[in-house]
Amino acid sequence: MNRLSLKIAAVALAFLVLGGVAAQAKEKQPKHKKNQDLSANPLANVASKQPDKELFDKAMVALKKGRFDVARLDLQTMLNTYPDSEYRMRAKLAVGDSWFKEGGTAALTQAESEYKDFITFLPQAPEAAEAQMKMADIFYQQMEKPDRDYLNAQRAEQEYRAMINQFPESTLVPRAKQKLRDVQEVLAERETQIGLYYGSRDNFAASIARLQTVVDTYPLYSKSDQALLGIGDAYAGEAHAVQMAPGLPGAVRERLRAVYQDRAAMAYAKVITRYPMAPRVEDARDRLVAMNRPVPEPTQEAVAESDAEERSRQAMHFTDKTLGLIKHGPTVVEAVHVGEPSLDDPKRTLAPDISKQNVALFNDAVNAGKPVAPADAATPTGVNEPPRSDQPSTAPLQLEKPEGGTGVGVSIVSAPAGQTPDGGSPVIKAVGPANTVLPAAEKPAEAPDQVNEVKPGSTPAQSTADAKKKKPKADLSDESSSKKKKKKGLSKINPF
Repeated sequence: MNRLSLKIAAVALAFLVLGGVAAQAKEKQPKHKKNQDLSANPLANVASKQPDKELFDKAMVALKKGRFDVARLDLQTMLNTYPDSEYRMRAKLAVGDSWFKEGGTAALTQAESEYKDFITFLPQAPEAAEAQMKMADIFYQQMEKPDRDYLNAQRAEQEYRAMINQFPESTLVPRAKQKLRDVQEVLAERETQIGLYYGSRDNFAASIARLQTVVDTYPLYSKSDQALLGIGDAYAGEAHAVQMAPGLPGAVRERLRAVYQDRAAMAYAKVITRYPMAPRVEDARDRLVAMNRPVPEPTQEAVAESDAEERSRQAMHFTDKTLGLIKHGPTVVEAVHVGEPSLDDPKRTLAPDISKQNVALFNDAVNAGKPVAPADAATPTGVNEPPRSDQPSTAPLQLEKPEGGTGVGVSIVSAPAGQTPDGGSPVIKAVGPANTVLPAAEKPAEAPDQVNEVKPGSTPAQSTADAKKKKPKADLSDESSSKKKKKKGLSKINPF
């Protein structure tokens, strides 16, 4: 028994030794990073003992260890000491990387400034595409959730579009496109949530405007089928509101209801023809069947395209939902990884435009049964109305001086037929007296001769001033006067 046990133990030990040797003989496969690390040192494997290269490597080591101030000091020393160095472009870009990796609002703002300066002064450099990419990553890193502030998401979308349009030959374009898909997923999610909220509040015009913007601008959105269903439901809600509106004539009600149902059916049909592999296709089919509308069949190309989009998405797991509640930024797990993202400016549909369309539809429904008046039928003008441009003008009137006098009269230059002086009485007769001869002016009476001499024996006439009576003199006897006789003796004391 002891010998058998020893043999078994020896065989087991041999197998263990052989297994360990075989495991060590296997080479470990290198792990490929999903995204290219733009902050890595591309010159790390360059064998050079030049002082500028040694300064650059020293700065990159400090940057990797998180000593950002030391890294910026070494990089600035290299740029000042060796302005013609072949590593100066990488050094300028590394200064922005030091601010970017440091993080924080102030540091990211400084990094954006460094990248902008690099693109402005060195637009043709190979590193310009990398600077534009990193500037877009600054806003991507600061993105909020779809129900929060969306300004950083908008800036990230603009910067990624600029990178793809300005540097189409760069090797970073595929990564920029994927980042752009992620950003557009967040923006589309925000618009969809707002549109569905408006729909739940029966604000159909605002709901259609938001959801139509999503469908037109972000066709690769993971919930585009839900947005189209929301548009169809909004039009169906408007049809129901017209059906229940009081005071509308029956014919107008039926016309409006038919128009809104047609638009709802078009939205449901687009879910089937554009996204046939989406999870809400069956809901669109059920709605069309309930409306007694035909259900379209998608083409093979649409099926293949939709299937590729759905396969490229990652499923949302419980851990993703939990981390989405904790982390700062949005969750973009369901973003598509195939297809070309939208590189144009968003074509927004506004709620006032939808309201104007509704008013136009209502007017068309009201005027549908009325005869249309011909365009060339001109109605005559009234008595006190100005003449119309589409009506011939009447005969002009001209003021003339009647023959044989100076009075003022009116005569017709060209009157209509049957109303000429030869054929009948004129429309407007001459106004004025029959006898237009002015009477002779009367001669004024002669003034009497002026007589300046006074005849003897006669008194001259008094003038008007002399004829006035003189005022009588006032009686001053009762008044005290200093001219009276002075008192003497005791009379001076008596006051009376």
